[in-house]
Amino acid sequence: MAQKTMIQAITDALAVEMENDKEILVFGEDVGKNGGVFRATEGLQEKFGEDRVFDTPLAESGIGGLAFGLALEGFRPVPEIQFFGFVFETFDEIVGQMARTRYRMGGTRNLPITIRSPFGGGVHTPELHSDNLEGLIAQSPGIRVVIPSNPYDAKGLLIASIRSNDPVVFLEHMKLYRSFREEVPEEAYEVPLDKAAVTREGTDVSIITYGAMVREAIKAADNLAKENINAEIIDLRTVAPLDVETIIKSVEKTGRVVVVQEAQKQAGVGAQVVSEISERAVLSLEAPIGRVSAPDTIFPFGQAENIWLPNAKDIEDKVKEIVNF
Repeated sequence: MAQKTMIQAITDALAVEMENDKEILVFGEDVGKNGGVFRATEGLQEKFGEDRVFDTPLAESGIGGLAFGLALEGFRPVPEIQFFGFVFETFDEIVGQMARTRYRMGGTRNLPITIRSPFGGGVHTPELHSDNLEGLIAQSPGIRVVIPSNPYDAKGLLIASIRSNDPVVFLEHMKLYRSFREEVPEEAYEVPLDKAAVTREGTDVSIITYGAMVREAIKAADNLAKENINAEIIDLRTVAPLDVETIIKSVEKTGRVVVVQEAQKQAGVGAQVVSEISERAVLSLEAPIGRVSAPDTIFPFGQAENIWLPNAKDIEDKVKEIVNF
């Protein structure tokens, strides 16, 4: 197996699936000859042709509408929204159309659409590029939201998403694209959707998180171990629907929980995780549920995001508070 970055793993996933299924179409702003703003689709147009990998106008509503129509005609579209902060332009197509069509048509049609989009802070993008808007989609029944935290999962989850007959919003944190490498198989494989991963086994506290915050949680857990605090880390991977079974199993094991998200406290999916724990495992808790998130303000761009974004130190401090309650 080769050592690959997350962006390379995503490109691999697209290439192997396009090779296996001629109905897969990739399109979006600059995804063709340029290979996308982050080069996630680099080389795909040359390999599969302009009929299957093509550029669109700067119109997210058109991208969403095209994906919806193509799926109804039997294709498996994989459109890219260049930055997820632009999702408002195609919100109706995703939530008002894709998420509702199976019910609307009495289960006679599938919507095998996988919408890829980069998001997330820590890379100093302009305004509207880094916003964590996963909670908006996660609150809408009928559509799956997948957020990988590492290269191996990114390839397997993307392949599973493309093969699924349900619409999927597949979010890729920009800070993770080229920040580290790990072994990724060359061949096609699937990582199961709707299933969280126990990234690190522990006994004292459960840190439940997703996306780039998994990396921060790992750093925090390494430091906490030096103080004899054994933290378990749960990577949600699919944030809608949640893998409640894995969450509750971990909570019952450790008795203490810290829920971590990059999004503002009022956004993201952390509140839903807290709610599920409160309803199903409150008698297993030895302390209040801790939360780590960004402040409830607009995402600040530029250097200010370094102060605004949650980090490993924030997680460590909250875990110590909960463990010492």
